[in-house]
Amino acid sequence: MRLLAFLLRRLIRRGVLVVVDAAGRTHRFGEPAPAAPDATIRFRDRATPRRAALDPALALGEAYVDGRMVIDGDDIRGFLDLIGRNTHWDDDAAADLRWWRPWRRSALLTGINWRRRARRNVAHHYDLSTELYALFLDPDLHYSCAYFDAPDATLEQAQAAKLRHITDKLALRAGDRVLDIGCGWGGLALYLHRVAGVEVLGITLSEQQLAVARRRAEEAGVANHVRFELLDYRDVRGTFDRIVSVGMFEHVGPPHYGAFFRHCRALLAEDGVMLLHTIGRADGPAATDRWLARYIFPGGYVPALSQITPAIEDARLWVTDVETLRLHYALTIDRWLARVEAAREAIEALYDARFYRMWRFYLAGALVAFRHDGHLNYQIQLTRRREALPLTRDYMMPPGAQRAAQPAIGASGL
Repeated sequence: MRLLAFLLRRLIRRGVLVVVDAAGRTHRFGEPAPAAPDATIRFRDRATPRRAALDPALALGEAYVDGRMVIDGDDIRGFLDLIGRNTHWDDDAAADLRWWRPWRRSALLTGINWRRRARRNVAHHYDLSTELYALFLDPDLHYSCAYFDAPDATLEQAQAAKLRHITDKLALRAGDRVLDIGCGWGGLALYLHRVAGVEVLGITLSEQQLAVARRRAEEAGVANHVRFELLDYRDVRGTFDRIVSVGMFEHVGPPHYGAFFRHCRALLAEDGVMLLHTIGRADGPAATDRWLARYIFPGGYVPALSQITPAIEDARLWVTDVETLRLHYALTIDRWLARVEAAREAIEALYDARFYRMWRFYLAGALVAFRHDGHLNYQIQLTRRREALPLTRDYMMPPGAQRAAQPAIGASGL
C-alpha cells in the first residue's frame, strides 16, 4: 500500500479519495473542492495496491472488473471522474500525468494491423451480440460520436443531427457512387441513399454487422442500391465520387496511415470528396490505454492530428475543412452509459456480471477521457482537387436550416 499511497498523494489534490486496504486501514487523499466528487474504494487483497501503483490504468480496471476493488455505492462514475479532474489535460494545476500513464512513450509500438490481425481485432469487439448494442445505442445502431445541436438533445436527436451534418459536408449529388469504410450496422449508408439518391458500398470486417446491414437493406427494398461487403479497405477496387469513414480510422494504426490515405486517393474520383470522422487527441501522440487495448479494442489507436496530417500530405490530398468536436462524445457516452446501467439485468443475462462491470468501466473511462483528458473528435474533409467544392462553407448549412448558436459549455455543465 505504501507505493500506491505515494502515487495518490501526488495525484489526488481536488476532491477526496478514501482507500480502505485489505487489513481494514483507512487512507485519505486530497481535500474537498467545489464540483469535485469524493469516492471510497476498498481493496480485498494485499497484492492489488502494489499492482495499481506500478500500472494504474491497467491494474485498477482489472481489479474493479474482477471484484478485487470495490467502490462504495458502486459509483464508478464518481471514482473515475475524481481521477479525471486531477489529471485534467488542459489544467495547469493538474497532477503530472507521468505518474498516471507510465506507458505513454510506447505509442510508436502500437497499432500494427495487418489484414488477418485487423479482422481478429474487429471481431473481438464488434462481433459481440447485436442485442447488447441495441440495449444502449439509438434504434439505428450508430456507434460513434453524435452531434449535439443543443447539449440537452436526446441521443436519437443528436445522432440524426450527425447524419445531416455528414451529408451536408459530402455535398452529394444524385447518382454519386459512395464508399462507406467501416459501415457498422448500415445506418449511415441507408440514410445517404434515402436522402440523396446515391449508390453506396459499405464495407466492414464484422460478420455480425454485415448480416444486420444486409438484412436492413433487403427489408428496405434497396439492396440493389446499398450493398454491404465483408472487405478490408485495402482490398477495395473501383472509383467513388464520395468516400466517408465514421469511427473506423481508430482501427487503422499509425504504421498504416500512409497506405490508408494513398489508397483512398486512388479510389476517389478526380472531383471526389472524402469525409473522415475519427476520435483524436489534443495532447499529442500517446500509447493506447493498456486496459482498453487488452479488453475492449485490441489494435485500436487514437491519433493526434499531428500524426494524421503528414499522411494526408504525402498522399497529395487537399484538407478542405477540419472541425473539432470537443464535447460531443462526452455527451454521447453519458447517454450510452446511463442506458447500460438501466439495462444491467439484461446485459448480465446476455453475458454475466463480470462482463457488465467491464462494459461499464469501459464507458465510464471513455466518458472521463472526453470530459477531462485530451480526447475529442475530428471531422476532416478531403479532396483530390482544390476546385472540387464551393468556395465557402455555406453549403454545409443548407438554406432554411435554423441552428441557434449555443452558449459555451463549462466543465461543470456536463
